[in-house]
Amino acid sequence: MKLTAALVSVALSVALLPAAAGLSQAPPEANEDESKVPPYTLPDPLVLADGRKVRDARMWTGERRPELVRLFETHVYGRTPPGGPRPRFEIVKTDRSALGGRATRKDVAIVFGAGAGARRTVLVVYVPNNARGPVPAFLGLNFQRNDEIKWPISTIVERGYAVASAFYQDLFPDRADGAVDSVLTLFPPREGPQAWGAIGVWAWAMSRALDYLETDRAIDARRVALIGHSRLGKAALWAGAQDTRFAMVISNESGCGGAALSKRIYGETVAAITKRFPHWFCANFARYAGREADLPVDQHELLALIAPRPLYVASAVDDRWADPKGEFLGALGADPVYRLLGKDGLPVREMPAVDQPIHGTIGYHVRSGGHDLADADWRHYLAFADRHLRGR
Repeated sequence: MKLTAALVSVALSVALLPAAAGLSQAPPEANEDESKVPPYTLPDPLVLADGRKVRDARMWTGERRPELVRLFETHVYGRTPPGGPRPRFEIVKTDRSALGGRATRKDVAIVFGAGAGARRTVLVVYVPNNARGPVPAFLGLNFQRNDEIKWPISTIVERGYAVASAFYQDLFPDRADGAVDSVLTLFPPREGPQAWGAIGVWAWAMSRALDYLETDRAIDARRVALIGHSRLGKAALWAGAQDTRFAMVISNESGCGGAALSKRIYGETVAAITKRFPHWFCANFARYAGREADLPVDQHELLALIAPRPLYVASAVDDRWADPKGEFLGALGADPVYRLLGKDGLPVREMPAVDQPIHGTIGYHVRSGGHDLADADWRHYLAFADRHLRGR
């Protein structure tokens, strides 16, 4: 099944307003005019490179899924090296009266290597004090450092979930030369256009945080929802695609290189993102700047790699830079894989009205407002998690 732009009719209930993704004016590589979206054809997630149709779950798991992972490694994110430094976990602080006595907070150092060359991050973990057994958790990296996290931690804990987060720049500083001060110094030297970048490292870091959660008896590591906003949404999707231990994955306004289709060439484009943030991806991705039609994968196939696990994709109506329509179409394009695997996928074919969430095994909403991880988003994520991680 070829998925073309003309095959899916999507209508926004309100006009999209100017971008609010941290840029006062879009660079020249951007397109925010829907009439300039070129005709495009999406690769079918259920057709192998040799042309064979994926017939069943076994063929998906054994052949097509690994093939797609390799394609994203080669052309977008780079290859995550096998092995790598083993983490050590050290609980450096415990507060059993956090959040006014409602939670226990633990600061857990995750250390890689030894001596002067060691790299470390600190995972802050909040666990409800009134839990009667291991609890599900939300895990993600943060932008503000651990004592300034903007997540509604009290609300999440009151709903019966643990929260775990670490500062995203600890293991790869977010700058073009960040690799020299990153955990990559503990790996063999990166070489070639398929070498992984910051998004790959941040994704790897999320899996190492999950390694710790598997050792914490207060947390049910089989029910961990991975969440990321913006660039960290890209990393969360890539982590969830590679590491099937994550029970649920949430992409909040991840845009280009995340949930939004690259071939639409709308909002932030491959040219724009690889020019401004060359360290995020492998070098091969920049070769598709202005040549998106030649890209052998697109982001609906990244979302399909989460299947059959619950996936939530969210947009904001004013965030044209992240291409809300392209994010919805990415979720819609993953739907056939979910249905092949016996799940209901995305329950709609047209983009829902603003602030009207859709919850299947794939969830989606487009929120009023701009580029942010807002309390309104969290309300939808908690409801989605209640359904899929708590069975209610």
